[in-house]
Amino acid sequence: MTKKIKIFFVVPTLFAGGAERVISFVSQNLDKEKFDSTLIVIGLEKESKFPVSGIPVIYLNKTRVLRGIFSVAKLIKREKPQVAVSTISHLNSLMGLISILFKNTVFIGRHACILNAPNENKKLVKKKKPPIMSIFNYFLYGLKKLDYMICQSADMKQSIMDVYDMNDKKIRIINNPVTQTDIIKTNDSHNEIKKFITIGRLSKTKGHLRILDILGKLSFPFQYTIVGEGVYYDLILKKIKELGLEDNITFVKYTDNVSKYLVEHDMFLQGSYSEGFPNALLESCAVGTPVIAFNSPGGTKEIVEDEVNGFLVEDEDEFLKRLNDKRNWNPEVIRESVYKKFNKNIILNDYEQLFFEALELSN
Repeated sequence: MTKKIKIFFVVPTLFAGGAERVISFVSQNLDKEKFDSTLIVIGLEKESKFPVSGIPVIYLNKTRVLRGIFSVAKLIKREKPQVAVSTISHLNSLMGLISILFKNTVFIGRHACILNAPNENKKLVKKKKPPIMSIFNYFLYGLKKLDYMICQSADMKQSIMDVYDMNDKKIRIINNPVTQTDIIKTNDSHNEIKKFITIGRLSKTKGHLRILDILGKLSFPFQYTIVGEGVYYDLILKKIKELGLEDNITFVKYTDNVSKYLVEHDMFLQGSYSEGFPNALLESCAVGTPVIAFNSPGGTKEIVEDEVNGFLVEDEDEFLKRLNDKRNWNPEVIRESVYKKFNKNIILNDYEQLFFEALELSN
């Protein structure tokens, strides 16, 4: 019998983030005849929002990633995994730094966002030997020490190459998987009052404010559900009051049953200015609920097929026009549009092949 490949998956928390959810899904669903997976959670066990089963889970119960990285290093030294996979930039950088100590372990970081390339960062990248290394230099040094970087879209790969000056041979594009397959919207689920929904953290990047501006121009009755928490809550509330939309908006801070909300709504609205690979939008298509999204940098355009599973728009006027579109959508067609490209078997195979390739090249 072939010896199993021991893999550590390291996440900051098991809170409500899409990155942590994807990594925990992969860790639980790799071929158990080939891989021996352990999930290491740096954060507090009491803050976990979703369950993990079938694999060992180690909670370090640290309040900050920096306070937990030494414990991660001790575990790697003791257990000697062949592969260590992490997610979220600051954790990836720290994993890259400790990788110097473990030459027999392949370190892989999963990046989760589109980067902008400010001039000052470009200048820092070009400096060969700065007299005093800045925080950015240490951060960059750690990322470059990783053996591989996983990103979710072509735009994300390009942004990593531009900002971090990273070799494209170290970067692999692996999309996020469709994990929900047992719930689908019914063909006859048409609401008398149009019901729209957006799911995601309340931040500037997610574009809630411009969605509200567009909704304020509608001439028909509607309800809009906003699911998420974040620093933009007060600004969003202020905008709602300015537009007189208090009776049209419902806030839901958190749900562990996203699919239930999605199937109850007519359309998912994404106002983001950039997206790594939008999990909520993917989940909406997976349950058959169509979407309207701006054609922004990131993986959105790899998911949305215009007029097949929704609309990909260039500006607010086009967004408003599509909100007024009265066509009937086929949930089965919408689901198939994403399932054929992003079903879990395809994505898990991509991860497994990367692990095999990485170990082969390291020997």
